[in-house]
Amino acid sequence: MTSELKQAYDEKGYVVVRGAVDAELARETAAHVHWLAERHPDIRPEKFGHNMLVADPFMHRLVGDERLVDIVEQFLGPNIAMWAAHYIAKPPMHGQRVLWHQDGSYWPLEPMEVTTIWLAATESTRENGCMRLLPGTQNNRLLSRREMIDVKDGKNVLESGIHPSQIDDSHVIDLELEPGDVSVHNPRIIHSSEANTSDKWRIGLTLRYIPTSTRVMRDNHPSILVRGHPDAGNSNEYAERPIYDPGIHMPFYGMEAWLGD
Repeated sequence: MTSELKQAYDEKGYVVVRGAVDAELARETAAHVHWLAERHPDIRPEKFGHNMLVADPFMHRLVGDERLVDIVEQFLGPNIAMWAAHYIAKPPMHGQRVLWHQDGSYWPLEPMEVTTIWLAATESTRENGCMRLLPGTQNNRLLSRREMIDVKDGKNVLESGIHPSQIDDSHVIDLELEPGDVSVHNPRIIHSSEANTSDKWRIGLTLRYIPTSTRVMRDNHPSILVRGHPDAGNSNEYAERPIYDPGIHMPFYGMEAWLGD
C-alpha cells in the first residue's frame, strides 16, 4: 500500500516532514559540524563529505536513527543502506551557493533508486540560503555531466551546474525548515540554494539512502547498512560498526552503545 507520504512525494517530487527528529539530535548534528570544523580548518564546512563521516560513530548513530529509517522505508522497502552523507553547512556571511542541478547527474548508482533525506540542524530560511526547488522537474530526464556547465570560481559548493538558459524559476519553491525537520526529494528534481549572507549558520545534512539491491558503482566506497540485509546480487561495500574513542570522536547522547567490549 502506498503511504500518504510517498503519494505526496510522487506527485510533487519532494515532501517535508516536520519534526522528524527531536531538537536535541538536531543540536548535536550542528555541534558535529563545529567539531569537524575545528579539526579540519583547511576544509570548508560546505564540503564535509562521506569520507570524513563514514567511520564516525555519531554519523552511524544518526543515519540509523529509527525515525529517519522509518521514513525511508516507505520509499525503499525493508533492506536499506545509506551510501553517501554530506554536510552542506554554510557559515554566516560567506556561505557558498549551490548551482541548479539534479542530484542523480553526479551519482554512480545502478539503478537510480535512491531517497534523499535533507535534515535541518539549524533554521534553513531564504535569508541564510535554504534549498530551492523547481516543482515538476522530477519528471524531466536526468541530464548527464557533459550537458552541464563548469563554474570553477570558488564561490559554489558544486563546480558544475545546469546552464541558466535552461532554468525557469518563476514557480520556485523555497524549502524553509526548522531544526529537526527533513525534506525528501527526488534525484531528478532541479534544485539549488543561494549564498548565506546572513549572520546565522545554515547547517543541513544530506543523507542518500538506497535499497541494498542498488549497486554503488564506485570502488572503495563503503555504505552504512541501516536496516535489513545486503543484497547477494551485488558487491556493495559496507562500513564496519565503529568503536567510540573519546580521544578522536565527538561525545554524543547514546555513545555508550558504541564503546568496544
